[in-house]
Amino acid sequence: MFNFKEIISVSLILFSVIDILGSVPIIIEMRKREGHIQSEKATIVAGAIMIAFLYLGKSILALFGLDVESFAIAGALIMFLLGMEMILGIELFKPDASGSSNSSIVPLAFPLIAGAGTMTTLVSLRAEYSQANVLVGVVLNLVLVYIVLKTSGWLERKLGAAGFNILRKVFGIILLAIAIKLFKNNIMNWGIGG
Repeated sequence: MFNFKEIISVSLILFSVIDILGSVPIIIEMRKREGHIQSEKATIVAGAIMIAFLYLGKSILALFGLDVESFAIAGALIMFLLGMEMILGIELFKPDASGSSNSSIVPLAFPLIAGAGTMTTLVSLRAEYSQANVLVGVVLNLVLVYIVLKTSGWLERKLGAAGFNILRKVFGIILLAIAIKLFKNNIMNWGIGG
C-alpha cells in the first residue's frame, strides 16, 4: 500500500510548493507584529485544510460553483499582497485589535501554508499517486512546517536585523514572482476552460 518512492516524490513536490523556508521572513514579521504565533493552531488548521482538500477538493469548490483556476487566482492575489508588504515595508494585513491571534489562521495557515498552490497541487497529486502516499507526504510536510514555526524566534536571532531585512526583500520578490506565475497560469487555463 505504501510506496517509499511515491512518498518521497509527493513530499518533495509539496515541500517546494508550500515553501515554508521561503516563508520564514513573513513568519518572523507576523511574530513581531502579533507578539506570538500559535504554531500548533496554524499547523492543525493548515493540515485540516490540506487533508479536506485532498479528499474533497473538487467537490468543495463545485459546491460553491467555483473552479480550481478561480481559487488559485484568489490565492495568487493574497500572495501578491504579502509580497508587496515585504518589499515595500507597508502593512496591508492589519493586526487584530482584539488581541486574538487570528493571524495564525489568515494569512499563515491559509494561504501561506495551505494556499491555492498547495490545494491545486493536492488535486493533481491525487490523480497521479496513491491517496495513502499523498497523505503521508502531507503529514511529513506538516511536521516540517511545525518545526519552522516553533523555531522562528531562534531563526530571527541567528539572522539578525540586517539579515532579516535582506531575506525579507529577496523572499518578497520570490513571493511576487510565484504569485504572478500562479495568476498567469490559471488565467490562461481559465480562458481555455471558460
